[in-house]
Amino acid sequence: MAGKPKLYYFDGRGKMESIRWLLAAAGVEFEEEFLETREQYEKLLQDGSLLFQQVPMVEIDGMKMVQTRAILSYIAAKYNLYGKDLKERALIDMYVGGTDDLMGFILIFPFLSAEDKEKQRAFIVEKATSRYFPAYEKVLKDHGQDFLVGNNFSWADVHLLEAILMVEEKKSDVLTGFPRLQAFKARISSIPTIKKFLQPGSQRKPVPDDKYVETVRRVLRMLYDMKAN
Repeated sequence: MAGKPKLYYFDGRGKMESIRWLLAAAGVEFEEEFLETREQYEKLLQDGSLLFQQVPMVEIDGMKMVQTRAILSYIAAKYNLYGKDLKERALIDMYVGGTDDLMGFILIFPFLSAEDKEKQRAFIVEKATSRYFPAYEKVLKDHGQDFLVGNNFSWADVHLLEAILMVEEKKSDVLTGFPRLQAFKARISSIPTIKKFLQPGSQRKPVPDDKYVETVRRVLRMLYDMKAN
């Protein structure tokens, strides 16, 4: 019997958080090894564990997988969260891709200079409410179903809920004017595996703080601030 997947990343969200979300949604227990020193990272490099010299890395089913999208696609397919046919998979990929674009604006937020953070916060909210949330509101309205694709719970639903909660951390009432997304959030949050992941004490990570940023910078030797959009 295969062991639990093992996740190698920092003790924080970053690109690994969506992998945690998807495993949790599938009801899969996983272990984590947190990178806290440059030496840990260099050991993974020396061992040949990081094909492209970067994390996230996940040990699963005898593989050492890198590239976030590849990891997520594998998990979604393995645990029947990737649609029933090629057309549904294409729709899931399309919706996940859109959500990824929105998440990308949020992932850089902790690494911005203080003066850029408020500018980026406004940018995130504007893009969410003018581009991404209207698109998903329309999808839900047009097909009148509970889930984004095929009226079955999928990776696309997990990813969108994660993004909604991230944007709400920037503006708590951001779903005002999106009644179907409000209902979607409540519906997906009540799925037992998701509900469990949202409870205190789960492996879900909190909003990135200064300690997380400092650790990432030290381990990866980042010497510069990112730029706001």
